[in-house]
Amino acid sequence: MSAPTSGPTGSGRAGSRRDVRPQCAGTSPVRLPMAYVLPLRWHSDVGLTELTGYLRWLADRVEVLVVDGSAPDLFARHATAWHGLVRHLTPDPALRGANGKVLGVLTGVAAAGHEHVVIADDDIRYDEAGLLATHRLLDRADLVRPQNYFDPLPWHAWWDTGRTLLNRALGADYPGTLAVRRSTFLGMGGYDPDVLFENLELIRTVRAHGGTEAAPAWLYVRRLPPDTAHFRGQRVRQAYDDLAQPARLLTALAVVPALATAVAARRPVLLVGAAASVVALAEVGRRRAGGTAVFPPRTALAAPVWLLERGVCGWLAVGQRLLLGGVRYGDALIRRAAHQTRTLQKHPHPSRDLALSVGTNQPQGGKS
Repeated sequence: MSAPTSGPTGSGRAGSRRDVRPQCAGTSPVRLPMAYVLPLRWHSDVGLTELTGYLRWLADRVEVLVVDGSAPDLFARHATAWHGLVRHLTPDPALRGANGKVLGVLTGVAAAGHEHVVIADDDIRYDEAGLLATHRLLDRADLVRPQNYFDPLPWHAWWDTGRTLLNRALGADYPGTLAVRRSTFLGMGGYDPDVLFENLELIRTVRAHGGTEAAPAWLYVRRLPPDTAHFRGQRVRQAYDDLAQPARLLTALAVVPALATAVAARRPVLLVGAAASVVALAEVGRRRAGGTAVFPPRTALAAPVWLLERGVCGWLAVGQRLLLGGVRYGDALIRRAAHQTRTLQKHPHPSRDLALSVGTNQPQGGKS
């Protein structure tokens, strides 16, 4: 996970953009019966001050649980910074799995004190409108899938927004935050901690157990961009996610051969036409559900660039699967991107029999 880089602002329904600001004098924020689970594993504390400010804002509005898998010295520093502010937990030692984020989510949801639970990476920045909309959607859905947008927008966030817009045009994007009903989550036994694409795995597990999903394209939640080094390190790993989505993988693998064929045939008009079509498709995603309020016009131009990158990285991801047996994620080598829904319907995932017992992991201090 990347360390946050800027202040806690966000956006609300219908694409409105607003800063998270202190309440007016004499008023108190509305506290929702909802929990916020943040799985964390940092290697440095570059963004600690900014994140602490966001957690302070959150703690006035919802129950906050930070499940911290950082090294002992960093964990101790976090415990000091967040004492009396949040519930600061270690991942449940009874849980096993290669994906540390999933272990954090399993621990946090089990310990949460409310039925409605937001799960969010450390770079996610909700605002009040986003929290309230998510809470209301969980009244009728087992899982809520918001839409992230990057703010600020450095070059690499612009680049990655091309992916976001194409996903919006063709269906729904995969954000760094989901929200679930705790009873549904515990009833299905959590989800597999040995996959790479953990958000897709959670979505498919909910579906496999008959749960309902809401993916409102208008529910915009701000995301802080990673630093450039982190972005570069994610390219092949993110392409590896497509191994769980065969149609997307085949499309990605076709990009480079198609480009080579057009170049060999000396048909630049084909390249220009293909790029224009991809930009047009991204523009459809940008305009959907008021997206022009959070996605600047230039972001549609990033779509062909991102697609070319995914075409190259798709082949590298397949090569890693064949040669190495998987892709590196932290200290682990993970083979499977995610299970298919039909597989989850027929066979319980390996973590299903793990006990998700409330209260086994005592908080280091905080408020609920």
